[in-house]
Amino acid sequence: MSEISSNQSLNKILDQLGINKTKDKFAPREVKDQLGQEDFLKLMTVQLQNQDPFAPVDNADFIAQMAQFSTVTGITQMGETMKNVNNQLSELRIASATQLMGHSVLVPGKMARPNHEGIVSGVVDLPKTASNLKIIFESMEGEVLHEENLGPQVAGLVGFQWKDLPKDMVESKKQIMIKAFTGNQGDADQLSTKVFAKVEGTSKTDNGYMLEVEDYGSVDPSQVVRFKN
Repeated sequence: MSEISSNQSLNKILDQLGINKTKDKFAPREVKDQLGQEDFLKLMTVQLQNQDPFAPVDNADFIAQMAQFSTVTGITQMGETMKNVNNQLSELRIASATQLMGHSVLVPGKMARPNHEGIVSGVVDLPKTASNLKIIFESMEGEVLHEENLGPQVAGLVGFQWKDLPKDMVESKKQIMIKAFTGNQGDADQLSTKVFAKVEGTSKTDNGYMLEVEDYGSVDPSQVVRFKN
């Protein structure tokens, strides 16, 4: 008798859930890989209707189930929100990169060209105090075109520029090689320099968007710490 009663109770629950045991077990059926809020509430309602009236489920258990479901739902919604935020940030990165087109950005390197004002500029990264910081501007063939003696300088970033370039160099935007030396006795090594170079476009990669910089190719926008017109 107890087995028949159990089977009847099971069939009753299956009917309320819309599941018919008499259906062909080989018939195709829709398979869900996730339970939504409607499914959860339906299961909870059936559970309440079929609980033992003499030993009902504790209220705390129901509250715990609801809290667990709310947590899962909240995590899912948070995931969707973060996906939307990421898409918006991607659009913002595109807009920011586009706004830099035509401007000059400061990139690590020794090759520079005159800008629209006929100026070549950049910075030197001094690892230590220099007694007489010297900047030498050369042609690509090694000919010295100009020198700037900046005198004593403390460690850190020191700006430099060459104004009043010859007209033909400005018009042709000729490439110029930059070398920097501390001027300290015994120091012969060149210093690291950063120069301003023109942004010619942008490109998309798997990791985001890159700036296409004249003479330097693809540059990560996050590495750009300074730009100018």
